Amino acid sequence: MIHFKDIEIQDKPIVTAYTLDSPRLNCDLSFSNLCSWRFLYNTQFAVLDDFLLLKFWAEGELVYMMPIGSGRLKKPVLDALIDDAHRERSPFCLLGICADMCSELEALMPGRFRFTADRDYADYVYLRSDLATLAGKKFQPKRNHVNKFKRTYPDYEYTPITPDRIGECLALEAEWCKANDCEQQEGTGNERRALVYALEHFEELGLTGGILHVGGNIAAFTFGMPINRTTFGVHVEKADTNIEGAYAMINYEFANHIPEQYIYLNREEDLGIEGLRKAKLSYQPAIILEKYSACLKEEPVEHIKW
Repeated sequence: MIHFKDIEIQDKPIVTAYTLDSPRLNCDLSFSNLCSWRFLYNTQFAVLDDFLLLKFWAEGELVYMMPIGSGRLKKPVLDALIDDAHRERSPFCLLGICADMCSELEALMPGRFRFTADRDYADYVYLRSDLATLAGKKFQPKRNHVNKFKRTYPDYEYTPITPDRIGECLALEAEWCKANDCEQQEGTGNERRALVYALEHFEELGLTGGILHVGGNIAAFTFGMPINRTTFGVHVEKADTNIEGAYAMINYEFANHIPEQYIYLNREEDLGIEGLRKAKLSYQPAIILEKYSACLKEEPVEHIKW
Protein backbone atom coordinates (compact mmCIF):
# COMPACT_ATOMS: atom_id res chain seq x y z
CA MET A 1 0.00 0.00 0.00
CA ILE A 2 1.29 3.46 -0.93
CA HIS A 3 1.21 6.13 1.76
CA PHE A 4 0.59 9.42 -0.02
CA LYS A 5 0.80 12.78 1.74
CA ASP A 6 -0.24 16.31 0.78
CA ILE A 7 2.60 18.21 -0.85
CA GLU A 8 3.91 21.14 1.18
CA ILE A 9 6.75 23.66 0.85
CA GLN A 10 8.92 21.74 3.30
CA ASP A 11 8.79 18.74 0.93
CA LYS A 12 10.87 20.60 -1.68
CA PRO A 13 14.16 18.75 -0.95
CA ILE A 14 12.50 15.33 -1.28
CA VAL A 15 10.61 16.15 -4.48
CA THR A 16 13.41 18.01 -6.27
CA ALA A 17 15.88 15.23 -5.44
CA TYR A 18 13.95 13.25 -8.06
CA THR A 19 12.75 15.92 -10.51
CA LEU A 20 16.05 17.80 -10.94
CA ASP A 21 17.89 14.61 -11.91
CA SER A 22 15.13 13.49 -14.27
CA PRO A 23 15.55 13.93 -18.05
CA ARG A 24 11.90 15.01 -18.35
CA LEU A 25 11.20 18.56 -19.54
CA ASN A 26 7.52 18.75 -18.45
CA CYS A 27 6.45 21.97 -16.79
CA ASP A 28 4.22 19.81 -14.55
CA LEU A 29 7.33 18.67 -12.66
CA SER A 30 8.38 22.12 -11.43
CA PHE A 31 8.11 22.13 -7.64
CA SER A 32 6.59 25.60 -7.73
CA ASN A 33 3.81 24.41 -10.02
CA LEU A 34 3.19 21.32 -7.90
CA CYS A 35 2.94 23.36 -4.70
CA SER A 36 1.28 26.55 -5.97
CA TRP A 37 -1.56 24.67 -7.69
CA ARG A 38 -2.23 22.14 -4.94
CA PHE A 39 -5.34 24.13 -3.90
CA LEU A 40 -6.95 23.10 -7.20
CA TYR A 41 -5.58 19.57 -7.61
CA ASN A 42 -5.18 18.39 -3.98
CA THR A 43 -1.69 17.29 -4.97
CA GLN A 44 -0.13 14.41 -3.05
CA PHE A 45 3.16 12.55 -3.33
CA ALA A 46 4.89 9.41 -2.10
CA VAL A 47 8.19 7.61 -2.62
CA LEU A 48 8.15 3.90 -3.48
CA ASP A 49 11.11 1.75 -4.49
CA ASP A 50 13.13 4.91 -5.22
CA PHE A 51 10.45 6.38 -7.49
CA LEU A 52 8.61 9.64 -6.82
CA LEU A 53 4.85 9.22 -7.23
CA LEU A 54 2.43 12.11 -7.78
CA LYS A 55 -1.33 11.96 -7.37
CA PHE A 56 -3.96 14.60 -8.29
CA TRP A 57 -7.65 15.18 -8.63
CA ALA A 58 -8.32 16.93 -11.97
CA GLU A 59 -11.90 18.12 -12.42
CA GLY A 60 -12.88 15.70 -9.67
CA GLU A 61 -11.21 12.70 -11.33
CA LEU A 62 -8.28 10.88 -9.77
CA VAL A 63 -5.13 10.94 -11.95
CA TYR A 64 -1.43 10.22 -11.52
CA MET A 65 1.83 11.37 -13.08
CA MET A 66 4.33 8.96 -14.57
CA PRO A 67 6.60 7.82 -11.69
CA ILE A 68 9.95 9.63 -11.60
CA GLY A 69 13.14 7.74 -10.82
CA SER A 70 16.46 6.67 -12.25
CA GLY A 71 16.15 4.27 -15.12
CA ARG A 72 13.04 2.75 -16.64
CA LEU A 73 9.80 2.34 -14.70
CA LYS A 74 9.51 -0.88 -12.71
CA LYS A 75 6.41 -3.01 -13.15
CA PRO A 76 5.80 -3.39 -9.36
CA VAL A 77 5.69 0.42 -9.02
CA LEU A 78 3.12 0.72 -11.80
CA ASP A 79 1.10 -2.14 -10.28
CA ALA A 80 1.12 -0.37 -6.91
CA LEU A 81 -0.32 2.79 -8.51
CA ILE A 82 -3.04 0.77 -10.23
CA ASP A 83 -3.88 -0.87 -6.88
CA ASP A 84 -4.06 2.58 -5.28
CA ALA A 85 -6.57 3.71 -7.91
CA HIS A 86 -8.64 0.58 -7.29
CA ARG A 87 -8.66 1.30 -3.54
CA GLU A 88 -9.93 4.77 -4.41
CA ARG A 89 -12.59 3.06 -6.59
CA SER A 90 -11.35 5.04 -9.56
CA PRO A 91 -10.24 4.19 -13.10
CA PHE A 92 -6.45 4.34 -13.53
CA CYS A 93 -5.18 7.24 -15.64
CA LEU A 94 -1.81 8.94 -16.01
CA LEU A 95 -1.47 12.52 -17.27
CA GLY A 96 1.45 14.45 -18.76
CA ILE A 97 2.74 11.39 -20.62
CA CYS A 98 5.29 12.18 -23.35
CA ALA A 99 5.97 9.97 -26.38
CA ASP A 100 8.87 8.08 -24.79
CA MET A 101 6.73 7.36 -21.72
CA CYS A 102 4.01 5.92 -23.96
CA SER A 103 6.56 3.44 -25.28
CA GLU A 104 7.67 2.62 -21.73
CA LEU A 105 4.10 1.90 -20.60
CA GLU A 106 3.38 -0.14 -23.70
CA ALA A 107 6.47 -2.26 -23.05
CA LEU A 108 5.38 -2.94 -19.46
CA MET A 109 1.71 -3.64 -20.24
CA PRO A 110 1.31 -4.30 -23.99
CA GLY A 111 -2.04 -3.24 -25.39
CA ARG A 112 -3.49 -2.31 -22.00
CA PHE A 113 -3.40 1.50 -22.26
CA ARG A 114 -5.39 3.94 -24.37
CA PHE A 115 -3.25 6.99 -25.22
CA THR A 116 -4.93 10.32 -26.02
CA ALA A 117 -3.03 13.45 -27.05
CA ASP A 118 -4.24 16.98 -26.32
CA ARG A 119 -2.45 19.72 -28.27
CA ASP A 120 -3.76 22.39 -25.90
CA TYR A 121 -1.56 20.98 -23.13
CA ALA A 122 1.66 20.60 -25.11
CA ASP A 123 4.63 22.47 -23.62
CA TYR A 124 6.57 25.06 -25.62
CA VAL A 125 10.29 24.46 -25.11
CA TYR A 126 12.85 26.97 -26.44
CA LEU A 127 16.60 27.16 -26.64
CA ARG A 128 17.70 29.66 -23.99
CA SER A 129 20.36 30.95 -26.39
CA ASP A 130 17.68 31.73 -28.99
CA LEU A 131 15.63 33.87 -26.61
CA ALA A 132 18.73 35.53 -25.14
CA THR A 133 20.24 36.57 -28.49
CA LEU A 134 17.26 36.71 -30.90
CA ALA A 135 19.83 36.04 -33.60
CA GLY A 136 18.98 35.27 -37.21
CA LYS A 137 16.31 36.19 -39.71
CA LYS A 138 13.50 34.29 -37.99
CA PHE A 139 13.89 36.48 -34.88
CA GLN A 140 14.06 39.79 -36.76
CA PRO A 141 10.53 40.88 -35.65
CA LYS A 142 11.42 40.16 -32.00
CA ARG A 143 14.69 42.08 -32.28
CA ASN A 144 12.74 45.00 -33.73
CA HIS A 145 10.42 45.03 -30.69
CA VAL A 146 13.35 44.94 -28.27
CA ASN A 147 15.30 47.64 -30.09
CA LYS A 148 12.24 49.89 -30.29
CA PHE A 149 11.68 49.45 -26.56
CA LYS A 150 15.28 50.44 -25.85
CA ARG A 151 14.91 53.57 -28.00
CA THR A 152 11.54 54.52 -26.51
CA TYR A 153 12.53 53.88 -22.89
CA PRO A 154 16.30 54.45 -22.64
CA ASP A 155 16.02 54.74 -18.84
CA TYR A 156 14.52 51.25 -18.43
CA GLU A 157 15.99 49.04 -15.74
CA TYR A 158 15.92 45.27 -15.19
CA THR A 159 16.38 44.00 -11.63
CA PRO A 160 15.95 40.59 -9.97
CA ILE A 161 12.86 39.96 -7.85
CA THR A 162 13.87 40.30 -4.20
CA PRO A 163 11.62 40.20 -1.11
CA ASP A 164 11.27 43.99 -1.06
CA ARG A 165 10.00 43.92 -4.67
CA ILE A 166 7.19 41.39 -4.17
CA GLY A 167 4.68 44.15 -3.37
CA GLU A 168 5.30 45.77 -6.77
CA CYS A 169 4.62 42.50 -8.55
CA LEU A 170 1.41 41.93 -6.61
CA ALA A 171 0.26 45.46 -7.45
CA LEU A 172 0.89 44.95 -11.19
CA GLU A 173 -0.88 41.58 -11.04
CA ALA A 174 -3.91 43.24 -9.42
CA GLU A 175 -4.00 45.87 -12.16
CA TRP A 176 -3.61 43.23 -14.87
CA CYS A 177 -6.38 41.20 -13.30
CA LYS A 178 -8.72 44.18 -13.15
CA ALA A 179 -8.10 44.92 -16.84
CA ASN A 180 -8.75 41.27 -17.77
CA ASP A 181 -11.78 40.57 -15.52
CA CYS A 182 -10.05 37.79 -13.59
CA GLU A 183 -12.87 37.39 -11.11
CA GLN A 184 -15.30 36.57 -13.91
CA GLN A 185 -13.11 33.86 -15.44
CA GLU A 186 -12.50 30.68 -13.49
CA GLY A 187 -9.24 29.77 -15.25
CA THR A 188 -7.74 33.23 -14.84
CA GLY A 189 -8.91 33.38 -11.23
CA ASN A 190 -7.18 30.07 -10.48
CA GLU A 191 -4.02 31.31 -12.17
CA ARG A 192 -4.09 34.41 -10.01
CA ARG A 193 -4.44 32.37 -6.82
CA ALA A 194 -1.44 30.21 -7.78
CA LEU A 195 0.59 33.28 -8.79
CA VAL A 196 -0.11 35.15 -5.55
CA TYR A 197 0.81 32.06 -3.52
CA ALA A 198 4.09 31.75 -5.43
CA LEU A 199 4.99 35.41 -4.91
CA GLU A 200 4.16 35.25 -1.21
CA HIS A 201 6.41 32.18 -0.81
CA PHE A 202 8.99 33.20 -3.40
CA GLU A 203 12.19 32.32 -1.55
CA GLU A 204 10.80 29.20 0.13
CA LEU A 205 9.79 27.78 -3.26
CA GLY A 206 13.21 28.55 -4.71
CA LEU A 207 11.92 30.84 -7.45
CA THR A 208 13.99 33.22 -9.58
CA GLY A 209 12.50 36.25 -11.29
CA GLY A 210 13.02 39.64 -12.84
CA ILE A 211 11.29 43.03 -12.90
CA LEU A 212 11.30 45.62 -15.67
CA HIS A 213 11.05 49.24 -14.60
CA VAL A 214 10.27 52.22 -16.82
CA GLY A 215 10.55 55.68 -15.34
CA GLY A 216 10.96 54.10 -11.91
CA ASN A 217 7.64 52.21 -12.14
CA ILE A 218 7.14 48.49 -12.67
CA ALA A 219 6.33 47.64 -16.29
CA ALA A 220 6.60 43.84 -16.22
CA PHE A 221 7.73 40.88 -14.15
CA THR A 222 8.41 37.21 -14.69
CA PHE A 223 9.55 34.23 -12.65
CA GLY A 224 10.19 30.52 -12.70
CA MET A 225 12.50 27.77 -11.47
CA PRO A 226 14.51 24.81 -12.78
CA ILE A 227 12.57 21.74 -13.92
CA ASN A 228 15.74 19.66 -14.23
CA ARG A 229 19.47 20.29 -14.58
CA THR A 230 19.18 21.55 -18.17
CA THR A 231 15.66 23.00 -18.34
CA PHE A 232 14.34 26.14 -16.66
CA GLY A 233 10.57 26.59 -16.36
CA VAL A 234 9.15 30.09 -16.94
CA HIS A 235 5.85 30.04 -15.04
CA VAL A 236 4.57 33.60 -15.12
CA GLU A 237 5.01 36.68 -17.28
CA LYS A 238 2.90 39.78 -16.67
CA ALA A 239 3.26 43.24 -18.18
CA ASP A 240 1.58 46.62 -18.33
CA THR A 241 -0.03 46.46 -21.79
CA ASN A 242 0.04 50.26 -21.98
CA ILE A 243 3.83 50.05 -22.32
CA GLU A 244 4.50 48.82 -25.84
CA GLY A 245 7.09 46.06 -26.03
CA ALA A 246 7.11 45.32 -22.30
CA TYR A 247 6.39 41.62 -22.85
CA ALA A 248 9.11 41.25 -25.48
CA MET A 249 11.61 43.06 -23.28
CA ILE A 250 11.00 41.13 -20.04
CA ASN A 251 11.23 37.89 -22.05
CA TYR A 252 14.55 38.96 -23.57
CA GLU A 253 16.07 40.22 -20.32
CA PHE A 254 15.04 37.16 -18.31
CA ALA A 255 16.55 34.80 -20.89
CA ASN A 256 19.79 36.76 -20.59
CA HIS A 257 19.86 36.46 -16.81
CA ILE A 258 19.12 32.74 -16.51
CA PRO A 259 22.36 30.77 -15.90
CA GLU A 260 23.90 29.34 -19.06
CA GLN A 261 23.76 25.78 -17.68
CA TYR A 262 20.09 25.78 -18.74
CA ILE A 263 19.92 24.82 -22.39
CA TYR A 264 16.12 24.95 -22.56
CA LEU A 265 13.37 27.27 -21.37
CA ASN A 266 9.95 25.66 -20.94
CA ARG A 267 7.30 28.36 -21.30
CA GLU A 268 4.42 25.97 -20.64
CA GLU A 269 1.15 25.38 -22.52
CA ASP A 270 -1.17 27.59 -24.55
CA LEU A 271 -4.36 25.94 -23.16
CA GLY A 272 -5.97 26.25 -26.58
CA ILE A 273 -6.09 30.06 -26.35
CA GLU A 274 -5.62 31.32 -29.91
CA GLY A 275 -3.73 34.51 -29.06
CA LEU A 276 -1.45 32.70 -26.62
CA ARG A 277 -0.69 29.97 -29.15
CA LYS A 278 0.21 32.56 -31.77
CA ALA A 279 2.48 34.37 -29.33
CA LYS A 280 4.27 31.20 -28.21
CA LEU A 281 4.77 29.99 -31.79
CA SER A 282 6.18 33.39 -32.76
CA TYR A 283 9.19 32.73 -30.52
CA GLN A 284 10.14 29.68 -32.62
CA PRO A 285 10.05 26.81 -30.11
CA ALA A 286 12.76 24.17 -30.47
CA ILE A 287 10.34 21.52 -29.17
CA ILE A 288 6.57 21.36 -28.92
CA LEU A 289 6.39 18.75 -26.18
CA GLU A 290 3.20 16.84 -26.85
CA LYS A 291 1.64 15.18 -23.81
CA TYR A 292 -0.88 12.37 -23.57
CA SER A 293 -3.23 10.84 -21.07
CA ALA A 294 -2.79 7.08 -20.62
CA CYS A 295 -5.78 5.18 -19.24
CA LEU A 296 -6.28 1.45 -18.81
CA LYS A 297 -8.56 0.32 -21.62
CA GLU A 298 -10.82 -1.82 -19.45
CA GLU A 299 -11.59 1.22 -17.31
CA PRO A 300 -13.41 3.67 -19.64
CA VAL A 301 -13.33 7.32 -18.58
CA GLU A 302 -14.03 10.65 -20.19
CA HIS A 303 -10.90 12.37 -21.44
CA ILE A 304 -9.53 14.28 -18.48
CA LYS A 305 -7.99 17.74 -18.76
CA TRP A 306 -5.99 19.65 -16.21
